[in-house]
Amino acid sequence: MFARFRHRFTRAKRARLLRRTRIGYSTWHDACRRLPVLGYLDREQRPRLRRLAGLFLAEKTMVGAGDQALDEHLCTAIAAQACLPILELGLEAYGGWRTVIVYPDTFLVDHREVDDAGVLHESRQELAGEAWEQGPVILSWGDIARAGPGGDLDGGIIIHEVAHKLDMLSGGPNGMPPLHRGMDPAAWTEAFSAAYEALRDAVAAGEATAIDPYAAESPGEFFAVLSEAFFETPARLQASFPRVYAQLALFYRQDPAAADH
Repeated sequence: MFARFRHRFTRAKRARLLRRTRIGYSTWHDACRRLPVLGYLDREQRPRLRRLAGLFLAEKTMVGAGDQALDEHLCTAIAAQACLPILELGLEAYGGWRTVIVYPDTFLVDHREVDDAGVLHESRQELAGEAWEQGPVILSWGDIARAGPGGDLDGGIIIHEVAHKLDMLSGGPNGMPPLHRGMDPAAWTEAFSAAYEALRDAVAAGEATAIDPYAAESPGEFFAVLSEAFFETPARLQASFPRVYAQLALFYRQDPAAADH
């Protein structure tokens, strides 16, 4: 009974939020026009993504940092890209964090890491995006806005960071997010491990790779980079790593490569 009550309460709350934060048609049309990553969506999916993006804007807080101004077009573009991976999963997949911080350009982050020998390594990195465990998603709007041709926006940076957020639901960005009931963890591990090792070998040998070689940095980065590719260049990913593509299609409950045909 209590579970049913909570479900009705959440649904009613979100209906009220959506009435207050519904994205206007012209704003949504402008965002879709500048986001080629949304091109595979059909007439049934686009209105659902618009609704989900409106809920995202209602439930998350966007903060401009470093003099970055926020307007409805910028916020809508970020929300649309952030919600694409969870179109079939629901906003519950982004539970546990509330804030998106937007910088006008790349930002500096201090990192501290202890290696297997117990040695502390400190570094300062210039980043275009970062996701904190149980913390915000941080983005460089400059990198998103200038990455695409002809005024298009690059969805890869945002998809990359929210993929980390999904991965962190299992306790850390290790390339093994919580799988849905019916998915086989062994099949996931076999597909990803084989593809990851093949990529690492290719990068070590100086060979050209079908995906960003940054994916070879760690299993967590591999999952995030391949999530980018799944939505941005699905046919290429399917041709290069068919077993990984199949697992991502099960996980995201989408098949963007099919829409390319």
